Amino acid sequence: MLQKFNQLMDYIETHLTENISGETISQIVGLSDYHFRRMFSYMAGMSLTEYIKNRRLSCANAELVNGAKVTDIAFKYGYQSVDGFSRAFREWNGFLPSEVAKNKIQKTFPKFSFFIDIKGGISMEFKIEKKTKFNLVGVTKRVPIQFEGENNAIIELAQTITEQQRTEMHELSDLYPHQVLNASYHFDEGHLEEKGNLTHMIGFATTKENPYDDLEQIILEANTWAIFPNRGPFPATLQQTYANIYAQWLPSSNYELLNEPMISFTRYDDPADNVYSEVWVAVKEK
Repeated sequence: MLQKFNQLMDYIETHLTENISGETISQIVGLSDYHFRRMFSYMAGMSLTEYIKNRRLSCANAELVNGAKVTDIAFKYGYQSVDGFSRAFREWNGFLPSEVAKNKIQKTFPKFSFFIDIKGGISMEFKIEKKTKFNLVGVTKRVPIQFEGENNAIIELAQTITEQQRTEMHELSDLYPHQVLNASYHFDEGHLEEKGNLTHMIGFATTKENPYDDLEQIILEANTWAIFPNRGPFPATLQQTYANIYAQWLPSSNYELLNEPMISFTRYDDPADNVYSEVWVAVKEK
């Protein structure tokens, strides 16, 4: 995985003056657009869009210092106008491009390289479990993609669940954990930043078929799942578990993600500072 990320950095470096599509990048790293963006964000501490912008402006800075014209540089790096380039450059550098060219002001943003920092590693509890085919039955909504913090659209979805729907979901539930699950899937593709939407389901795991018109069902085929239990303050610990899966576990494991829903559940009756949660991700061996 790290080798693929470094190949991506090389590709970006040789295509900084071109349009870099999310589809092309996903092909290089071998991950869906959503999973890749999330993984990059956790590992790099910034979005891929921000990284590419910083690299372009860093190269623009060097060329301006070496005598290039502001107009030529603006269009070379994909800006539609000199004014737009100047605003972005000043926000990044603190000076206008003309000031940098005149006074030879140096500012750089180095190319990224990815590697495993053993000293910075985080011990993670997980188990690999093969699950037979099962269904998720519940209510769904298209919600904005959001990597951190509470997603208000998901909270609103939970608030729309009727007592009848709750009764029906509990009636169907016959699989662990016998409580509400959250599942995210059908991610928008083709974006390089934290934008777009996904489908989110609040529901239960079951072997039964859904007979109710007011509930939806998704079928999960037999797969191998990596399961990450965690305990601590909610929601910070659960969110950190997601971050550690992408930034620590996946790059150093012998597994890669499958294009299946990401599932989690939380035991809300625990004390707020010691809440138990699990994250499930479908995987296959590399």
